[in-house]
Amino acid sequence: MDMKRVKDYIYWLYYQYLLITCSYVLEPWEQSMFHTITVTVFAMVVYTAYVFVPIHIRLAFEFFSQIFGGQPESTV
Repeated sequence: MDMKRVKDYIYWLYYQYLLITCSYVLEPWEQSMFHTITVTVFAMVVYTAYVFVPIHIRLAFEFFSQIFGGQPESTV
């Protein structure tokens, strides 16, 4: 892929984002506030998923392995 096509595709994705969120009708200062809040919320969701989802998956795996006859862990 050449760089022009990648650049056009990124612009197209950004335009789709503007259309879906209806933020193209906002004034420039409102757009910057909206984008800042959106990026902040997205970053918090990604961080929370990165930190807490593996812990919950591990605990669920341990719980179901005990229910379905898994080997108990040694207490030593």
